[in-house]
Amino acid sequence: MSSYRRALLYAGLFFAPLFCVQQANADWQLNLIEGATEISRSVYSLHMVIFYICVAIAVVVFGVMFWSIFWHRKSRGAKAAHFHESTFIEVLWTVIPVIILVSMAVPASSTLIDMYDKNNSELDIQITGYQWKWRYQYLNHDIDFFSNLSTPREQINNAETKGENYLLEVDQPLVIPAGKKVRFLLTSNDVIHSWWVPALAVKKDTVPGFINEAWTLVDEPGIYRGQCAELCGRDHGFMPIVVDVRSQADFDLWLAEQASLKVAAQQSAEKAWTQEELFARGEEVYQTSCLACHQANGQGIPGVFPGLVGTELMQGDPAGHIDAVVNGRSGTAMQAFGEQLSAVDLAAVITYERTAWGNQGGMVTVQQIQQLLGGE
Repeated sequence: MSSYRRALLYAGLFFAPLFCVQQANADWQLNLIEGATEISRSVYSLHMVIFYICVAIAVVVFGVMFWSIFWHRKSRGAKAAHFHESTFIEVLWTVIPVIILVSMAVPASSTLIDMYDKNNSELDIQITGYQWKWRYQYLNHDIDFFSNLSTPREQINNAETKGENYLLEVDQPLVIPAGKKVRFLLTSNDVIHSWWVPALAVKKDTVPGFINEAWTLVDEPGIYRGQCAELCGRDHGFMPIVVDVRSQADFDLWLAEQASLKVAAQQSAEKAWTQEELFARGEEVYQTSCLACHQANGQGIPGVFPGLVGTELMQGDPAGHIDAVVNGRSGTAMQAFGEQLSAVDLAAVITYERTAWGNQGGMVTVQQIQQLLGGE
């Protein structure tokens, strides 16, 4: 095979996967998005300015290099010059980079100063990362809830067609008002996570024991999606973020709805629940909070997550089972769900685990949970 044909073959082998990728990802994009906030648009503009500066530098440097290689090659009889130094060249390649760096630093510093200006916020929200969910606490209001992935497990297991927002949908989104400056206080309950919403130009690590700050001011109502951008463990990709930006009037209505839901939850805790009702509700809670580790059949993952079928914990004294769910297990991946779930949901999921898959542990009442939690 001639060297020319060999070169064509190698080029074809190199570029063929690129064409396949383009066909497989019709909406694949490499650039940033302009976003929905003034800061995100500033970041986009800064990115494009620096990108074009880099392109100009590359064109000049590689242009001079290729021109020199072509016109001063040995076959043309070029002779290398012999000299030790050139003051002019030394000054030139020092001054020009300094000018370029300063021209890049000025707009970058201005954007960074704006990004870190968290003063005069009108709403403060604490965001806490959990494996694998987010907790949102509205510090100006008595609102506290967890946001979990809501993509059906059947889609994840390829038993159903994947939806439009596959792995980017939650049961309860973060709701904020449009046109108001919102400050985020970010931390973590277990490992390092990263709260990232590209359209808002907000990406902050949540670190256990530390509080990081960020802010946003969204111009228009809309739904903005993101996800954890830190490799936080198994199922890291199942930790989405949905921000629901509403008009001030709609946000006020949402606040009123949350107050009503809190009253309804208190009334629900006083209800006399039957075992069948707790089992049905517990199955939903299990699907949301437990299935990723313990599996749909309760068998767990041998050597990683314990099974829940036929064990003494599931069928013996319920106090140990309740303690494991409420307080977690130190040194393991078992989280403490005492703060994550209501007394009703705790009783429901424990009842489900103790009576599903052939277990004979029996029902746990809401009152038992409340007593063990200190009568709350």
